Amino acid sequence: MRVHIAADHAGYDLKSHLIQWLGDNDHDVVDHGAFELDPDDDYPVFCISAAESVASDGEAIGVVIGGSGNGEQIAANKVPGIRAVLAWNVQTAELGREHNNANVVALGARMHTEAEATAIIDGFVNAAWRGEERHQRRVAMLTHYESTGSVA
Repeated sequence: MRVHIAADHAGYDLKSHLIQWLGDNDHDVVDHGAFELDPDDDYPVFCISAAESVASDGEAIGVVIGGSGNGEQIAANKVPGIRAVLAWNVQTAELGREHNNANVVALGARMHTEAEATAIIDGFVNAAWRGEERHQRRVAMLTHYESTGSVA
């Protein structure tokens, strides 16, 4: 699976670890930065780039990482076609994929150990959209709103 990944300075070290881990697990990883540790960098630049690539690819997923993951999730969700979830454990990561057809996961590097974060990403990557009618109906409502501004 192709995985677009991005992080700011707070997620830089975790991103480096996850790039290696994802590659070791046969995923095609595309790094959208940060490419150097700069405490003054701005996460929207990296997260929006990764999210745009996920949206245009259609088959890929994304991982965006910051200190808490909150801003990174918000940035990714500004891109049309993106459904980013903030995961704080394996179950929330899996449910994001299974119930919401999430294509991006946000993670807080300051919130988890490296082992916890790896397990969360593993859960997200390996979970699949269930496509059950009730979930499909809800995702369709969100998609409709995204393009029309109406929930109807």
